[in-house]
Amino acid sequence: MTGPGAEPIATVEDLAGKEVYIRKSSSFYDSIEKLNAELAKTRKARVKVRPAPETLETEDILEMVNAGLFKVTIADDHTAQFWKQIFTKLTLHPEVAVRTGGEIAMAIRKGSPQLKAELNAFLARYPKGSAVRNQLLEKYLKSTKWAKAATSREDLVKFERTVEFFRKYGDRYDLDYLLLMAHGYQESQLNQEARSPVGAIGVMQVMPATGKDMRVGDITKIDPNIHAGVKFLRTMINEHYAKEPMDQFNKGLFAFAAYNAGPGRIGQLRKLATQRRLDPNVWFNNVELMAAEKIGRETVTYVSNIYKYYLAYQMIEEQRAEREKAKTTIKKGGGK
Repeated sequence: MTGPGAEPIATVEDLAGKEVYIRKSSSFYDSIEKLNAELAKTRKARVKVRPAPETLETEDILEMVNAGLFKVTIADDHTAQFWKQIFTKLTLHPEVAVRTGGEIAMAIRKGSPQLKAELNAFLARYPKGSAVRNQLLEKYLKSTKWAKAATSREDLVKFERTVEFFRKYGDRYDLDYLLLMAHGYQESQLNQEARSPVGAIGVMQVMPATGKDMRVGDITKIDPNIHAGVKFLRTMINEHYAKEPMDQFNKGLFAFAAYNAGPGRIGQLRKLATQRRLDPNVWFNNVELMAAEKIGRETVTYVSNIYKYYLAYQMIEEQRAEREKAKTTIKKGGGK
């Protein structure tokens, strides 16, 4: 699967030297390792694997590739065909298979005849291609606000225009500036001219009353706006999560969730997570599940999108650092 701006791929050998975004725990990683062994025999470049976090599902990665955040990934054929319905910017390459002949099945315990019967009955009620099944899938696919192209040429200009503000206030309030930028992109796509129907202003979509409480100046201007948004997030972390046994990353994620749904609501979800024997101090695959059940997908998608933009911004900064290192090496070499 390739996204917007990816180089053409016609054969599996065309993957040589290209970067593929997959989880190391997936079967796709093993397939790439076998392919690299074959490429080495003909002295071709290895396929580069950029490891995706284990918190991402295959459909999350496909969403990111569709948005242009990453260029190439691998998916099982049935998964790719399904998500192509909504991720229309994806290009499928079924002829470029890193593995063929594999089998996929749902695993259940041997002694579970009732579960097996229920699963088979469900599939019988909604067979592939049936009108009801298609309606359910369409409703699901269109119910979520998907990630946008945060690394497009136009949005990279906005990244460059705002990154120093986020660095400054990230340092001041001890928060990851790339995570803050990802939040800003989710709120406004880093657009200081953005105004919401309820009156939120600028890059960080700060309400006038909140801006006044933060005492940072005129939030219609970009510097005070970003300052207000970051200060508000730090205030929220200090009030609700500073003494909680969470790592810094999860404190940020919970602050974003609270920014969207309110700290009181997120507090209730953490208590419910404890009751369900989930970790109340971890967002992904824990409190996130309670949010999906009790609130719906809005807050889940909100935090998830921020995380995806954050991963893309990390890649941008890594590439920038590599370019600067290469320039320094060339200069040193030319001076000898």
